[in-house]
Amino acid sequence: MKRIFLFLLTNIAIMFVLSITLSILGVDSLLQQNGSDLNVQALVVFSGVIGFGGAFISLAISKWMAKRMTGAVVITSPSNTQEKWLIETVEKQAKIVGIKMPEVAIFPSSQMNAFATGMSKNSALVAVSSGLLDSMAQGEIEAVVGHEMSHVANGDMVTLTLIQGVVNTFVVFLSRIVGHVVDRVILKNERGYGIGYYITVIFAQVILSILAAIIVMYFSRKREFIADTGGADLAGHQNMINALKRLAQREPEALPEQLAAFGIGEKPKKGFMHLWSSHPPLEDRIEALEKRAALRSK
Repeated sequence: MKRIFLFLLTNIAIMFVLSITLSILGVDSLLQQNGSDLNVQALVVFSGVIGFGGAFISLAISKWMAKRMTGAVVITSPSNTQEKWLIETVEKQAKIVGIKMPEVAIFPSSQMNAFATGMSKNSALVAVSSGLLDSMAQGEIEAVVGHEMSHVANGDMVTLTLIQGVVNTFVVFLSRIVGHVVDRVILKNERGYGIGYYITVIFAQVILSILAAIIVMYFSRKREFIADTGGADLAGHQNMINALKRLAQREPEALPEQLAAFGIGEKPKKGFMHLWSSHPPLEDRIEALEKRAALRSK
C-alpha cells in the first residue's frame, strides 16, 4: 500500500513540477507570442495520465500477461518431489524476506531462466523454466529463486513502473510540445492541427521513447546487482556465483520484452547497444559477488 501511495504521489508531483517549471521558464508566454493557443496545464495533466496510466495498467496485468506469454503453469498442488522442493524453497524465502507467499510457476523452455512479476510484493508471481530446473544443482536453483524473491521483496516491479511512468510522461509531453511548435510556429497553421503536427508527434515520440528507455534500463541494471546480493544472502554467495557462471556458459533465452527486466539474465548486447540492456554483463555481476564474498570472509 505504501508503494501504491508513492506511485500516486509521484504522479501528482511530476505533473506539478512540470507545470511550475514551464511557467518559470516562460513557455506559456513564449508560445503565446508565436500565436500559439496551447494549454500547457492541460497537456501536463494529459501527459501524466497517459504516461503513468499506461505504466500502471501494464503492472496491473503483468501476472496475467506473463503466464500467457511464457506458458507458465502455477503449481497449485505439487506433482513430484522437485515441485514440492521448489514450493518449500519459495515459502522459506518468503518468510525470511517478510512477504506473502507468491504464486510459483514453471514455464516450458529448454533454456535456463526465471522471472518475477506482479502488482505488489504481496501479490507476486515467481516462475522458473523447466530447463533451469533440469540443468542446475539445488543450491544454484535456490540462489536464482532468491534473486527473484529479492526483486519482489525490494518492490522492484513498482519501482521500475514509477520510473517508466515518469519518463513516459516526459515523452508524451515533449513530443506534443515539439509537434505544436512545428505546426503553429514553423508551418504557421492557425486552425486546428495539420498533418505536420501528427507526423512530428509520432516521430518525436518514437525518438524520445528510445532515448528514455536508456534511463529505465540504467536503473534496471543497478537493481540486478542488488537482487544478486539478495540471492547470495538467501542461498549463499558461492551458490549465487555458481548459478551466474552456469548461465554464462549458456546465454539465457530472451524473455518477452515486458518481462526482460525481471529475468535472471538476458543475451548480452554489444557496443553502445548495452545502454538498452536490462541486465549488466554476467561477468560484472560475478565479479561484484566475488568481491563482496571476499570482504565478508575477512
